[in-house]
Amino acid sequence: GVKDYKLTYYTPDYETKDTDILAAFRVTPQPGVPPEEAGAAVAAESSTGTWTTVWTDGLTSLDRYKGRCYHIEPVAG
Repeated sequence: GVKDYKLTYYTPDYETKDTDILAAFRVTPQPGVPPEEAGAAVAAESSTGTWTTVWTDGLTSLDRYKGRCYHIEPVAG
């Protein structure tokens, strides 16, 4: 199966730090996929996540290195 990224990578209460690298993405989720899950998937796949379990999962401090989706806003178009 596919991992549920929202549980780990969607953090709406996150407050950015001066040392964070910020990026904005425009995402069009597939039908039936909530925006929070799509955003979390982008954060995961852009950092420490992958759709499958790999042996390196336990080698890094996930909370320190993971990408985070913390803000979503709809855009026209």
